[in-house]
Amino acid sequence: MNKRHSLIATAVAGLFAVSASAIAAEKDHVNQDKCYGVAKAGQNDCATSTGTHACAGQAKSDNDAQDWKYAAKGTCQSLGGKTEPPKKN
Repeated sequence: MNKRHSLIATAVAGLFAVSASAIAAEKDHVNQDKCYGVAKAGQNDCATSTGTHACAGQAKSDNDAQDWKYAAKGTCQSLGGKTEPPKKN
């Protein structure tokens, strides 16, 4: 029984750590914009605007207009990017 309780406690602690991490990440992005077209290959922050891939770090080329990276609010255009994804055809 003691081992079982230990496993449950570890699992619960892990869930709280993941939740705290997600909240901290969301809070960090409050003062940032999604900046399309500035991510380097393999350094995008999340999925493309068209769904060609679904995860961070999967950009295939530098500065793809579909890929985005977080940038400090108000700085995206000065980096050469756009805060809106390109229009779908």
